[in-house]
Amino acid sequence: MSLHLTRLFVALLLKPRPARSERGDVPGWVLITVMTAGLVVVIWRVAGDQLATMLKDALSSVSNK
Repeated sequence: MSLHLTRLFVALLLKPRPARSERGDVPGWVLITVMTAGLVVVIWRVAGDQLATMLKDALSSVSNK
């Protein structure tokens, strides 16, 4: 069994990969990461004080119990 798995693993490693035609495109995960960071910055600027107050209230209510 392990011989078959080893052969499969080696075959997958040595398999030639086709050239990628979308080489110049920005990958989707990069766009998602940048957009998420942008949303965090916008939300932080708009509601930063309220979020800080909510966090302080939540932590004080947990520590008082």
